[in-house]
Amino acid sequence: MSDHTISRRQFIKKTALGAGGLVAGSIGAQTLFTNPALTVKKGSKPNILFIAVDDLRIQLGCYGHTQTLSPRIDQLAADGILFERAYCQVPVCGASRASILTGIRPDHSRGRFTAAGSRADQDAPQATTLPAHFKAHGYHTLGNGKIYHFVADSANGWSETPWRPYDYDTDGNGDWAAYNFDKLWLDPASKQYVGSNGRGPYFECPDVPDDAYEDGKIAMKTIQDLRRLRAMDKPFFLACGFSRPHLPFNAPKKYYDRYDPEAIDLADNRYAPLNKPSGCTNSTEIKQYTKIEGWPNQDAFHRQARHAYYACVTYVDTMIGRILDELKSLGLDQNTIVVLWGDHGWHLGEHNFWGKHNTLNNALQVPLLIRAPGFRGPLRTHSLVEFVDVYPTLCALTGLPGPDSHTLAGESLVPLMQNPLQSGKPAAYSEWGTGRAVKTDRYLYTEWSNGSKMLYDHQIDPDENNNVAGQPENSSVVAELSSLLQNLIL
Repeated sequence: MSDHTISRRQFIKKTALGAGGLVAGSIGAQTLFTNPALTVKKGSKPNILFIAVDDLRIQLGCYGHTQTLSPRIDQLAADGILFERAYCQVPVCGASRASILTGIRPDHSRGRFTAAGSRADQDAPQATTLPAHFKAHGYHTLGNGKIYHFVADSANGWSETPWRPYDYDTDGNGDWAAYNFDKLWLDPASKQYVGSNGRGPYFECPDVPDDAYEDGKIAMKTIQDLRRLRAMDKPFFLACGFSRPHLPFNAPKKYYDRYDPEAIDLADNRYAPLNKPSGCTNSTEIKQYTKIEGWPNQDAFHRQARHAYYACVTYVDTMIGRILDELKSLGLDQNTIVVLWGDHGWHLGEHNFWGKHNTLNNALQVPLLIRAPGFRGPLRTHSLVEFVDVYPTLCALTGLPGPDSHTLAGESLVPLMQNPLQSGKPAAYSEWGTGRAVKTDRYLYTEWSNGSKMLYDHQIDPDENNNVAGQPENSSVVAELSSLLQNLIL
């Protein structure tokens, strides 16, 4: 069911907003699409491996970022469909996860999914979450690592107690950032820099094995669970949530060593966008850590921070590869849907911004990959999609009905998987603070409750260096995009 009060046909006719709206990404040689139901054993349901990666922006080889080493994620993309323009609904961990796992949009006016520490069970208590829905329909559901922001959030949706490597703030009623504590720092030299808030340096790279850090432990636990689940007589929904490349950028030394820091490119627009509204701000999350000399604008910091982020991506990429290898070795890969997503975007020095927490494209655009039985990659689509589309997509791929408890805000992506050249939905919507944003084929527009406006024309300014909301020639565009926001059903 669509939330849009303007039809796609009506929207596409509006050429001022839809220029190039029917352009789609290239697809591979395989263009024959089969019914997923024909590829699985009669009477069985496909399994689901649901992989979440914290703070992962589209800094991946499969998205064209050649400096980042992500071979295993790139291979997953080559085997399935890559969504080139996927958007999260909230650029912060807790709220984004609550939104994707309920299929409900954020709404600042109702206090729903707008805070860093948002919980699905508190902000949308009526909703049947994605794991709970699959559990109710015969799936064995497991959650390892960071799926929801809090391990206790919507815990009744899991068949087994959700698991994390460390116990912290288990009821979700204490410090929402309690995941920052001294166990995360393994280098003895880091200990002297742990501050009064319990947080140490923003990165470290000791010579330790992969499973010394939590993401290695999460990969091992997920592999062990796959071996157990293979013997069960029911399908599984196995969620695996990795913590890196969220701060602190801690990873084993060997992943740092794969990069030459002097060869790492820096952003070429390290200045504030022209006419930037006051509501568009830099995240200060990194300031909660130590050893951040040079933040936010010195070259040495930029190069060091990018190096650290890339190393963490490669570390997690390797862990994901091990899980996918185990899935294949167990003979489960042909009957398992794999979904990989990053919960929101991240700035890596563009505009001297570091982190998320705004409605610029780098904070909102996210990686989204799906590999499913019956769909042979490599496939890519340039159509706009949203995280709220994931819930109905998984229902469609497994033949489940939608939940009875609430209306899903998104639309199934199966038609795009069958024909990546389709135009898809006309717009994607996001919120942060009192700002509400809409992304169309050409524009990204934000308006705040105080009346401030921000418009970027991605056709001529893809790096968002000039806010053109105030230019008279764009008044009709602003009015049209503002109308989309006002008429969006929440």
